Amino acid sequence: MEERMNSKDVQIHINHVGMTFKDNKGNDMEALKDINLDIKKGEFISLLGPSGCGKTTLLRIIADLLKPTKGSVRIDGMMPREIRMQQKFGIVFQSPVLLDWRTVRKNIELPLEIMHYDAQRLPERSAEMLKLVGLEEFANHYPKQLSGGMQQRVGIARALGIEPELLLMDEPFSALDEFTKEKLHVDMLDIWEKTNKTIIFVTHNIQEAVFLSNRICVLSPHPGRLSAVVDVDLPKKRTLDIRDTLHFSELVAKVRNSFEGGSL
Repeated sequence: MEERMNSKDVQIHINHVGMTFKDNKGNDMEALKDINLDIKKGEFISLLGPSGCGKTTLLRIIADLLKPTKGSVRIDGMMPREIRMQQKFGIVFQSPVLLDWRTVRKNIELPLEIMHYDAQRLPERSAEMLKLVGLEEFANHYPKQLSGGMQQRVGIARALGIEPELLLMDEPFSALDEFTKEKLHVDMLDIWEKTNKTIIFVTHNIQEAVFLSNRICVLSPHPGRLSAVVDVDLPKKRTLDIRDTLHFSELVAKVRNSFEGGSL
């Protein structure tokens, strides 16, 4: 499906990955089938598809949270476990999972404390992350004092605080209202531009994928397979107004039409 890149350009190499689970009756259930994908350093990749297509399963395989039953993943020539042990993954889940009894600053600092980060540099590092996500004034607030969107920004700051090479995001904005989501979309592109991280973003929303990504990997279900890879030729610097353009609508239609097996 995916045309392979020149190996020297590839940061993540996904080679014939398959994943089979056992259902409640002990029967094999094929969640992913023969996924081939190359991702370059600094790309913003969306894994797009409906529920049950295996997009989160693929993300978890990349993150070394699941082991594929077939095929392999290599990141900078290493296995995902090696990358995870070197703490090069930053992960943002659908829920930010913040500790209620720690302030915003202390939530951001928690992974760094676990990593035995230089204690004298901790305040400086967390201050950098607070500035990056626009929460400097809320450093000493507690999670319950924040809106859902602000809590998710704390989750992003916490993930980036460890200086990962890869930022993995599993539908991080799906539970938010549209106004908050739009603001975070713009903020996310700004963070991507400032950090130049490789970002893999799971979503089932076509417009969200088109607005954020430079490539969209469309997964179709039963079993999950890569049905298309769509290049998004929008400028890297984007504002919400771009969604009203004809070209944006054409890209949305192209992505929708690339899905095999029904409607997104």
